[in-house]
This record gives sequence, structure tokens and C-alpha cells, in this order.
Amino acid sequence: MTHIKQWRMATWYSIIWAIKRLEIHGDAQMSTQSNIHFYVNWAKERLDEMDATLTSLESKVAEVQADARDSADKVLTILRKKRDDFRNIVKKQSEPNEAAWISAQAQLETEWSSFETEARKYIESFVKQVEQQQATFKLQAAAQLNAWREAADKLGSAANEFAAERRDEIDAALKRMKADAVAAEAKLLKLNEAGTQSWSVLTAALTETRATFDRANQALREQFKRAA
Repeated sequence: MTHIKQWRMATWYSIIWAIKRLEIHGDAQMSTQSNIHFYVNWAKERLDEMDATLTSLESKVAEVQADARDSADKVLTILRKKRDDFRNIVKKQSEPNEAAWISAQAQLETEWSSFETEARKYIESFVKQVEQQQATFKLQAAAQLNAWREAADKLGSAANEFAAERRDEIDAALKRMKADAVAAEAKLLKLNEAGTQSWSVLTAALTETRATFDRANQALREQFKRAA
């Protein structure tokens, strides 16, 4: 687990570095900063899910049948590389340049989609037991919800930079974001407690709640732009 903790710390510091470079002042620059926060939130949520997925799969690799272990290890190596590639793209975005982030997000979307595909192949090939699939789903859901809460807290702090009379719509969007997070948590918890859902159903639920997070994040971005 040591290397996983080290990776999480490296990922966190790379994202903190990106955010610190965005700590600029003035209304126009504040608008740029809040726009970039949208991309950082989007990227961090997916990085956290990648890390959670790998943590779960690596913890159970010893349970893979001996004759399939080499194949499983090869897929895990691919997954680690895709996660690291995703992280490195994020780390390079150290300037408050929205155009650069838009371009980077296109690359990140490709890396994320590829990671999801390889993870699905691994689960379908090497994680046959429903209990193991549920354990992976549980870690992924926790990572997603944690990223959601962190994004709401971070944007709430950023909103304090605006005068009170300009914060009403931002505060309303933040309230909706937090309410959506509560609803998503209830949905994912219910699926996890059922314990009988197929992997496709579980991943579809994560995709749905992730999309809700993205919409909430986008809504806040628009409110920040209007307030600036």
C-alpha cells in the first residue's frame, strides 16, 4: 500500500500546484480562475476514481487463478500507465490558460475512456465474484463522492472572494450541488447494499452520478462567470 499512498500524495501535490498557480486577483482574473477550477475539479474526480480502481484490483490480484496471473498483471500495468499519463497531463497545466485546459481535457477524455475500457476488461476477465466487484464499486463510489464534496468546499471558499450581493446565485448553485451529492450518495449506497447488481449496472450508476457532478460543476462555473 505504500506506493499507492505515495502516488496519491504526488497526485494531490500536482493538483495543488496547478491551483496555486491560479491564485490571481481582480474580477476578470477571478473569472479565469473559477473557469480553471472547473477543469481541475473534473480531472481530480477522475484521478481519484482511477486510484480507487487500481487500489481495489491490486489488493485482489493474488486471488486471480495462477494460470491467468500473468495476463492480469499485464492489464494492471496498462491501467497504471494510463493513470500516470492522465496525471502527467494535469500536472503540465500549470498556467491559468483556459484554452490550454480545453485542449488538455480532450486528451484527458481519451485517457479516461481508455482506462474505463481496460478496467472493464479486467473485471470481466479476472474478477468473477460479485463480492469483489462490489468492493471495487464501493471504493470507486467513495472516491467520486469525496471529490464531489472537496469541489463544493473549494468552490464555496472561492465564492467568498465575491461581494455578498453578487453571491446569491453562486450560493444557490452550491446548495444544489451539495443536494445532488446527497442524492448520489443515497443512490450508490442502495446499489452497494443490494449486493446482486451486475458490473454493467454498477458502472452505469457511477457514470450517471459522475455526469450529475459534471453538470453541477458546470453550473457553478457559469455562475462564477456571471458574478465576475
